[in-house]
Amino acid sequence: MSRINHQVRLAARPVGEPRPTDWEHVEEPAGEPGDGEFLVQVLCLSIDPAMRGWMNAGRSYIRPVEIGEVMRAGAVGRVIASRHSGFAVGDHVSGSFGVQEYCVSDGRDVTKVDPEAAPLPTYLGTLGMSGLTAYFGLIDIGRPEPGQTVVVSGAAGAVGSVVGQIAKILGCRVIGIAGGESKCRLMVDEFGFDAAIDYQKEDIRKALREHAPDGVDVYFDNVGGEVLDAVLLRLARGARIVVCGAISQYNSTTPQGPGNYLSLLVNRASMTGMVVFDYADRYAEGIAQLAAWRAEGRLKSLEDVVSGGVAAFPDTLMRLFRGENHGKLVLKIAD
Repeated sequence: MSRINHQVRLAARPVGEPRPTDWEHVEEPAGEPGDGEFLVQVLCLSIDPAMRGWMNAGRSYIRPVEIGEVMRAGAVGRVIASRHSGFAVGDHVSGSFGVQEYCVSDGRDVTKVDPEAAPLPTYLGTLGMSGLTAYFGLIDIGRPEPGQTVVVSGAAGAVGSVVGQIAKILGCRVIGIAGGESKCRLMVDEFGFDAAIDYQKEDIRKALREHAPDGVDVYFDNVGGEVLDAVLLRLARGARIVVCGAISQYNSTTPQGPGNYLSLLVNRASMTGMVVFDYADRYAEGIAQLAAWRAEGRLKSLEDVVSGGVAAFPDTLMRLFRGENHGKLVLKIAD
């Protein structure tokens, strides 16, 4: 059967916010698997803030997406043809398949997933890279202790919502920062945070003084900018800051660094960058624990699934930067 593969390729490196002209929509025949390969039909794509950084040409923790290349994206899909002994037709798999409808893979860095155990989008969120980022970032770098105060920004998003829940499981007091009343209600009512700060309406510094009177022991930063600067002024002695992301700065042509960084010195605090790929040899450990907490009802998943296929990718990506997603943002490609 002849299959047409619709793809989204990077056409230009964005300056500021990505524009429609930065993308090229391409049709080509879907490949056929060779020996030791299999063909995946992509069902759902992971939409992540990190994608914006992957479009830049500068040095980073991962090579940039090249001009003319299929846009990098994590995905889940179904094997529809196979010449690989480890993957059979009908298997559901997770991997970096890109913004396209079909992908030929040799199985490297591909994981089988069970759609009976959890919905497929959950393997892109709580049981995927977002959950692993939250797990290793908080536990290995944040090192929270029972009774300590943990603050997380972007707290209604894919990573932040899991960070807050894990911190509660570990016996911490949790304060989430997000934009909008609905997200703040979600953090408290659904995810069990102790308090929520709406940065769109509240003075963050004043709110932190109220909710963290003894200071912030762990800050999990997903947004950078003014929010980071506000939390820096509220650190407890020996605080740990996990630098996971800075979505407020990704589209800026003049990124804002932390102005209050001397608080690290005054409070003998630390600020450490976190990239989930560094924990690849421990992914199984993380997924097992996250799955156990989810099975026990202690860890909730929330996926914001958008339909529209690969053609909807450019606008769906911008939903992240407009703050429109609740939980993990997923683009549905096929049933």
